[in-house]
Amino acid sequence: MHIPDGILPAKVCIGGYAIAGLATWYALRQIRHDPDPTQSIPRASLLTAAFFIASSISIPVPPASVHLVLNGLLGALLGYYAFPAILVGLFFQAVIIGHGGLTTLGVNAVMMGIPALIAHHVFQGRSYVTRWWKDRIALGVFAFLAGAVGIGLSALIFFGLVVTTIPATFDASTERAAVYGLTLAHIPLMVIEGTFTAFIVLFLNRVKPELFPAKEHLS
Repeated sequence: MHIPDGILPAKVCIGGYAIAGLATWYALRQIRHDPDPTQSIPRASLLTAAFFIASSISIPVPPASVHLVLNGLLGALLGYYAFPAILVGLFFQAVIIGHGGLTTLGVNAVMMGIPALIAHHVFQGRSYVTRWWKDRIALGVFAFLAGAVGIGLSALIFFGLVVTTIPATFDASTERAAVYGLTLAHIPLMVIEGTFTAFIVLFLNRVKPELFPAKEHLS
């Protein structure tokens, strides 16, 4: 999922930084609307650490190996804080463990951060069904959808970027087959991340129900 240095052309990397800059500006602008933006910083820090560690947990999905991303979980629990949290997590992953690259930091941030923001809105969609569904059921279903949508959209962006920018020096058919296989390997990961996100949200709702007010306003 993390695109390393040297894979994408320079113009794509520059475009990734430009979009990541705009997305960061938009997320911070939305965060400023919070009555107390500092209140969520400890939670954002904790989930940034979880995002950092998740990439080291490999799950064998023959013929490839994938790892948890948790961008849907961050979107569900952090809202607009998710984008800067993922950007910081990706930076440390690139610098400390060499996962991803610095030239592709903007592209990777867009690939995982924007689906996290979309996952946030998917999770907020439960507000439309709480009139008919029990809160716990709505929380579980929409948390699963947020987790699955986050990783699913990231896999699609990864697929589109890599397939359309394969360097001329590479064997295009072989590389394309490898990308197809890696993208398909993320389908079971969508189920895993969706289930994991639903489990975490339901657990937090049991021990700290104030995180998920029954009638939450859409943001």
